[in-house]
Amino acid sequence: MSLTHKNLESDESLLRYSRQIMLPQVGVEGQEKLLNAQILIIGMGGLGAPAALYLTAAGVGQLTLVDFDHVDLSNLQRQIIHFTGDIDRPKVESAQETLQQINPEVEITTINHQLSDEEMRDQIAQADLVMDCSDNFTTRFAVNRLCVEQNTTLVSGAAIRMEGQISVFRPDLEGEPCYQCLYKGGGELDESCTQTGVLAPLVGIIGSMQALEAMKIIMGIGQSLNGKLMLLDALSMEWRTMRLPKDPECPVCGPA
Repeated sequence: MSLTHKNLESDESLLRYSRQIMLPQVGVEGQEKLLNAQILIIGMGGLGAPAALYLTAAGVGQLTLVDFDHVDLSNLQRQIIHFTGDIDRPKVESAQETLQQINPEVEITTINHQLSDEEMRDQIAQADLVMDCSDNFTTRFAVNRLCVEQNTTLVSGAAIRMEGQISVFRPDLEGEPCYQCLYKGGGELDESCTQTGVLAPLVGIIGSMQALEAMKIIMGIGQSLNGKLMLLDALSMEWRTMRLPKDPECPVCGPA
């Protein structure tokens, strides 16, 4: 977390964020909360790309990007933070360059290797909020477990084929479920876009919503999706929102 409080001091910063600041729910106070926030983003692919773009443009003070993959030609159909000239570059390096072009005021840290449990624990401990933009259950379960351990808010998204989902998990609030509560059997067989495909704007929708939820939580405005699971069927363009109960026998957030 940021140790020094940052203020909106320059006219340029006030102008950059003016369309947010004029919202009565945000104002200067809300914008400064964003400016002093540190967010950890796991995965710089289809979900992480739009999420990072919007958080950077909106003025979140510090972003830490974690990904150990390289940009591939097939990524460019949906991972809009990368460009043709970035092929074969580390994704975090490509993403950082794009983000700094959008907003040089944001501090961006990159991690270009797979984190160990201890490294992940340390990164989560430093963050105000974690965004899981990964594409596999192993990572999702690990991130969730450590967020529960560290009492850190987790914004989770997923998208494949023509289906997307988003939820928020708040271990800092009593009685709230965690990601593991969704999958009592330990998770389904991992599927990836490489195997099944995905329509490009779908990940943009879910990733943008992850950014929106993160900003609302940081600023303390509106209602978040904690305790709820929102599902999108992009083929029929139908949304469903379901209550997600806490599993009393959850091995992660249940009683020790």
